[in-house]
Amino acid sequence: MDTDIDQANARFRGWMCEILAQAAGHFSLTLLGDPTFGWRDRSIGSQVRDIDGDRWLRVVTSHSMWANGEFWTGNLDASAIHGVPKPRVLQVHEWTEQTRSIRAELMTLVPARICSDTQELRDELDLADEWWTSLRHALDVLAVHPTERVGATQEGISRRLLAFFGDKIDPIVTIWNTAHGDLQWANLTAPEPYLLDWEGWGVAPAGYDAATLYCYSLLAPDTARRVYETFADILEPPDGIRAQLHVIGRLLLRVDGGDYPDLAEPLHRHARRLLREYGGGR
Repeated sequence: MDTDIDQANARFRGWMCEILAQAAGHFSLTLLGDPTFGWRDRSIGSQVRDIDGDRWLRVVTSHSMWANGEFWTGNLDASAIHGVPKPRVLQVHEWTEQTRSIRAELMTLVPARICSDTQELRDELDLADEWWTSLRHALDVLAVHPTERVGATQEGISRRLLAFFGDKIDPIVTIWNTAHGDLQWANLTAPEPYLLDWEGWGVAPAGYDAATLYCYSLLAPDTARRVYETFADILEPPDGIRAQLHVIGRLLLRVDGGDYPDLAEPLHRHARRLLREYGGGR
């Protein structure tokens, strides 16, 4: 059974490499180096070169019934955001193969390396004070960017907090800000903190990005401590607590799906601390 799954995964990756090459041909690009696969092989990307220099080519695929809406256009929509370091989408090309839609996005190449090959941080990072200052400034700028895009809803937050924590926390969010929505370590770079992968950005509870980054840092305590120190003023108010608990629930669902099982106990431990120190019923 495992062999069949491995073979199917290998075939799918081979097909992803083929559509990456098709996209490169459409834009008259030369692929450079080995491709990078996204979470669960949903996307593939590679550094590329054209007459104007080096770029980044990202190709994402989905069953056609899901290939629409804000999540599908998030990277391009983020072009409206200014003052936040991120790649810029230069061109888009879409096509369909059988039941799958394919979207190729040619982007500017970020002059930095991702902080981690995995979403969760497994090794401590030695990041300069300026890195943390720049990240905080970027998230502050993003928070006040006006948008109608939805990153999270009150209904979804209430449902998840109820499912995981019962009546131990009041779920009603009072302050909503614009958030990146998936601020984990594979979406951040160093030595300059560029923010990558803008598919899910939109309005979310205040502190949502800081909460996400903190929860993904729990396996690297020193870095987690620095995250908390940098964002304590937005993590500790009630909406920051709600955001943290909501993220904990989201990541525990990922654990249930097979991702980062060793993060489960730190997430549970952090949830217990939050509920003990800040929890309150309805």
